[in-house]
Amino acid sequence: MIKGCFTALVTPYSKGNVDGDGLRELCDFQIENGISGILAVGTTGESPTLSWDEHNHVIETIAEITKKKCLCIAGTGSNNTTETLSASEHAVHSGAKALLLVDPYYNGPSSLEIRKEYVAPVAKTFPGVDVIPYVIPGRTGAQLFPEDLALLYKEFQNVKTVKEATADLENMKRTRTCCGPDFTILSGDDGMTYEMMVNPHIKAAGVISVASNVAPGALVDMVRLLREGKQDEAGVLAKKLEPLFKLVTVKTKEKTYWGEVVCRARNPLAIKTLMSILGMPSGGCRRPLGKMTKNGLNIVLEAARRVQSNHPEIFAPIERFFGVDINSRLNTPSCWEDLAYGGY
Repeated sequence: MIKGCFTALVTPYSKGNVDGDGLRELCDFQIENGISGILAVGTTGESPTLSWDEHNHVIETIAEITKKKCLCIAGTGSNNTTETLSASEHAVHSGAKALLLVDPYYNGPSSLEIRKEYVAPVAKTFPGVDVIPYVIPGRTGAQLFPEDLALLYKEFQNVKTVKEATADLENMKRTRTCCGPDFTILSGDDGMTYEMMVNPHIKAAGVISVASNVAPGALVDMVRLLREGKQDEAGVLAKKLEPLFKLVTVKTKEKTYWGEVVCRARNPLAIKTLMSILGMPSGGCRRPLGKMTKNGLNIVLEAARRVQSNHPEIFAPIERFFGVDINSRLNTPSCWEDLAYGGY
């Protein structure tokens, strides 16, 4: 059973290229703080903008570092089954123990097609590796339904886990009803993890987390407490982490000559911005993702300052591992002067 707290690791860059040294540092930081596993090149790792050579290199690196230390999950999904099969073959050969398949984006296959023409071929080809569908319709425009997930679970012994990011509790309950008590549901949304794990009709077993890029120890503790049935203690910790959970998507209203517009900084832009501020390997995002607005940057700073002021233990592992002064970095403008656009 795949359970616990897993980090959807960002892909760090240096001068536009994948930062190999930074990647190793981030993995070591996660492992030191007790993470259950690392997701290599999920969508948080900017899989759509990496070349397949880069994609494969990141998976090779993380699989090597995590060997005998924690689980390596490889993000090998795409909107092209042939490419997904090729990437999955490479990932399995490199030592990945599980494959994460995001629902195919843009071309919008039906749930039936996702099951028959996408997940099933991968599950059949790699029977010894866990295949984890990743259901996130808000980003893909497609959705694998609970009924098709149950059919996959019935047919393939290695399809026994889902990363659930629909933000729809009724859909999650339906998944539990269709798939039964032994099927594993992992949260794909940090802010919903507590509810998903305590809800008796969902019973999630953990999370594949974005916020754990900067707070792995705290997320590991929260999931552990929930699995031990210590809901009150876990709830206190979840409250401490809440400002970070809200950074997955940062919405601001920006003024233009014609009036206000809504600007959404989508994952991983805000978390990578925060990592840069805190002195961690990051390197920004690949185009077409760019920078935050000044308003968005201020939201990130406010969230981080709130956490640091009220609960400094959350970021303390970053100080120790990367040798930085969090208070100083959160109050020194030069740490973020290039991280936002000058105007809308």
